[in-house]
Amino acid sequence: MAALPTRHLADLQTSAIGFGAMVLSPGMYGEIDDHRAVAALRTALDEGVTLIDTADGYGADGHNERLVGQALRGRRDQVTIATKFGFRIPEGAPAHRFPVSYTFGELAVNAEPRYVRGYAEQSLRNLGTDVIDLYYPHFPDPEVPLEDTVGAVADLVSEGLVRHLGLSNVTADQLRKAHAVHPVTAVQVQWSMWQPVDPDLHAAARELGVGLVAWGPLGGGFLTGTVQEVAEDDFRRNLPRFEAANLKANYDRYAPLRGIASDLGLTPAQLALAWLLHQDEHVVPIPGSRTPAHIADNLAAARVRLHPDTLARIDEALSRFTPEGTGTLLDH
Repeated sequence: MAALPTRHLADLQTSAIGFGAMVLSPGMYGEIDDHRAVAALRTALDEGVTLIDTADGYGADGHNERLVGQALRGRRDQVTIATKFGFRIPEGAPAHRFPVSYTFGELAVNAEPRYVRGYAEQSLRNLGTDVIDLYYPHFPDPEVPLEDTVGAVADLVSEGLVRHLGLSNVTADQLRKAHAVHPVTAVQVQWSMWQPVDPDLHAAARELGVGLVAWGPLGGGFLTGTVQEVAEDDFRRNLPRFEAANLKANYDRYAPLRGIASDLGLTPAQLALAWLLHQDEHVVPIPGSRTPAHIADNLAAARVRLHPDTLARIDEALSRFTPEGTGTLLDH
């Protein structure tokens, strides 16, 4: 296994860049078979990744978690498994709906405490393990106090089924309230060159010593500089920023950043990830890719050092880059 630089999410040490497995289930970025998906995951492990992120709601019937479990056979002790819960609502349980910026308008979750153990036990079976290293409510339930959900996860921690509590897609206030119930190890937050982190949430995480796991660090693939259209079966067609006219405008506006990457001998993806790593020493991006070469390419960003003058040049270019297309939700 190649060694990657490491970082700390509170007291949890992981590789400086993790791997987001969502892209490996069919229907997310178009079709893919399980053989290719498992090969991609094993490439990430071979390249030194020690944080694999999944969720029980990725793919049909826990498909993504099962893929991760298959890829980790014989290597479980090398990896921190992070997974999320709340979207696979049990039969007969109420669906608590909330608005999102997808074109279909809303998602439904149920994070009532009475269901949390069942979610965890199913994920453990899917993953083929006896403990979840980092467990997140996927979204705050609009009808359940987050502190109640967190309390149910805390019970699993005390029983040894979960090692660390995480939060996903929360506000600064929600983080503070949850942290008062049980220490939070990491907050998963959308953060990239085209989606700034919420400054209040960032400040709260720093104050509390909570790590940040950056989902969508490549803007749903846009920041690779290679996406100029999306296929009919690609989930990104639900995102306004990927509508044809908006995507073209965004691609053109992003040209100065691609130019900076070229000047530095980096790929656009490497520049985007290296820039993010320079924003906070306790942020761990979790890009996903299906291609072994792209995975290795992305992970090389963990070793890139950007001069302050370069960072200033990037920030100046970003100040002139306002994406077309409302909405930012790329992952969940």
